Amino acid sequence: MNMQTKDDRDKFHRKPLQVKAAQQLLAAYGKPGPIETVPLEESDGRYLAEEIRAPHPFPRFRRSGMDGYAVRSEDTASAGSDRMVWLDVIDEIPCGSVSGKTITPGTAARIMTGAQVPEGADAVVMLEMTELREHGGRMQMGLKRSIEPGKNVTPIGFEVQEGEILLRPGRRIRAGEISVLASFGVHRVPVYRKPRIAIFSTGSELLTVDEPLQPGKIRNSNTYMLASQVREAGGEPFILEAVMDELPLAKAKVEKALQEYDAVVTSGGVSVGDYDIMGDFVRSGSVDMLYNKIAMRPGSVTTAAVKNGKLLFALSGNPGACFVGFELFVRPFIQQALGSEQPYLTEWTAVLDRDYTKVNAFTRYVRGSVEARDGVLYAIPAAVDESSVMVTIKDSDCLIVVPPAKEATPAGSKVNILMLKGNRL
Repeated sequence: MNMQTKDDRDKFHRKPLQVKAAQQLLAAYGKPGPIETVPLEESDGRYLAEEIRAPHPFPRFRRSGMDGYAVRSEDTASAGSDRMVWLDVIDEIPCGSVSGKTITPGTAARIMTGAQVPEGADAVVMLEMTELREHGGRMQMGLKRSIEPGKNVTPIGFEVQEGEILLRPGRRIRAGEISVLASFGVHRVPVYRKPRIAIFSTGSELLTVDEPLQPGKIRNSNTYMLASQVREAGGEPFILEAVMDELPLAKAKVEKALQEYDAVVTSGGVSVGDYDIMGDFVRSGSVDMLYNKIAMRPGSVTTAAVKNGKLLFALSGNPGACFVGFELFVRPFIQQALGSEQPYLTEWTAVLDRDYTKVNAFTRYVRGSVEARDGVLYAIPAAVDESSVMVTIKDSDCLIVVPPAKEATPAGSKVNILMLKGNRL
């Protein structure tokens, strides 16, 4: 007669936690990390760590909006279709130059787009509206239309006033942000240091990617998938040697990694089998378990623990479940460590494109794709969405959230979708 130990009972009787509750639990550990300063050209994709204010107005000078002539608007008041007004051209101002002359009554200056409007002028006449002549040894510009004050002149501070907040902490730096930083001379950018994430896969069945296939074994694809997800989330991945199904070895390696890195992510070994060492490790007392079951499919066995403030994410070894577990739990942690304004996947509403026939007591996070048709978003479930299937990951740009149901969810139903980063929309 087999006697079941308490550890065995704990292994089989896990209390499931809702996804949002698990995310809230993890959020207590996802705090912005150390700050470092990097050159502007290396800041692309990083997360800003300090508030940036405008050191000066932009533009700093009155700027011409087009090629033409800088004039005093009152000099053009009498111009009309039957009366040409002629003004003496006293200067030519290319972009980047500043005129040393003042526009006085009866004068104008040739000016290029973006150049500083000279003193005395309050408008710029479009080149196409003018005529030129030489009169009495002087070059003159003529026009038959009056120009209102301020026409084609961008005033000082039109875009940004001095002291105005340009960018706030947690903003991801992309082309637009780099343009702003460069325009205001911010050539050294304060950013949050990328969190260093250690990655293990567990299981004696794993081969390295360059090994030939062997009976009963598979190549270690999860490690490389997770490393890519870590990079896309803003972290720095460190792929460590796969852990065989030996608890003492796993314990030693994971504990060492928790000392050296900001977080540890493992895949595999969290189910209830005899060789699921990560589940055994989390229950061993070496770490403080946060949860070991989530009310979701795929990946209900997703587990998390903490030691000395460092998080261990133990994800399912099934590729689909591993992928989803990372997006729901590890990505937000990395984003929070970067001070991100939006650490969680963006949630939209869409119309289910076809029947989803699976039923379950847990919420399902179904890999799928999104299409926009006539202004309506449609969510298309992947043809094969088993947790062990990895091929459909590459074709998915969203997770379709299907609530617990006792019957199929019909096409046309409104569903929430979580947009995966790098989606096509």
